[in-house]
Amino acid sequence: MAGTKSDYKIQNIVATTSLEKPVPLTKLARTQPNTEYNPETFPGLVLRIKEPKSAVLVFSSGNLVCTGTKSIAQVKQVIQAVIKQLRKINVNITAKPKITVQNIVASGSIDLKLNLNFLALEMENTEYEPEQFPGLVYKLVSPTATFLLFSNGKLVCTGTKNKQQLEDSMTQLLKNVKTALKNYEK
Repeated sequence: MAGTKSDYKIQNIVATTSLEKPVPLTKLARTQPNTEYNPETFPGLVLRIKEPKSAVLVFSSGNLVCTGTKSIAQVKQVIQAVIKQLRKINVNITAKPKITVQNIVASGSIDLKLNLNFLALEMENTEYEPEQFPGLVYKLVSPTATFLLFSNGKLVCTGTKNKQQLEDSMTQLLKNVKTALKNYEK
């Protein structure tokens, strides 16, 4: 038990920023091929970036929501790509956008077979409905994170805002699972 380890890979970062300038969404939609804009159903324009593959919600206020990236470096690249596209329609961004990470989604595993029925009973803040979904939902309070745990040890973590929080929540999860499993072995 002592040598149990976990590993993870970031799958998606949701980040926001402001370009501090209004953006003419109709003009952007009319002139740029990689856009989707339906103001009747949603106020934001979706801009798809090929490399790194991502989608950016652009609002007329100049606020952006960037999704699909796997690192902060990629978030920066995507924002630069948006700024470059805006230049084509004569919107020149002078502010250096401040990026705020809202959520990190990571997938990973712990090298343990997990008895989800037992963990659901032993651990607090869990939801487990095997008839509806094969994973156990576990909400970690400190640091704040939500995990999906599967019996084969695979997991998904969401709700952290930086790498340190992600690593701390993985460590805490492992500790809590080990504590629960010690009770199981008794």
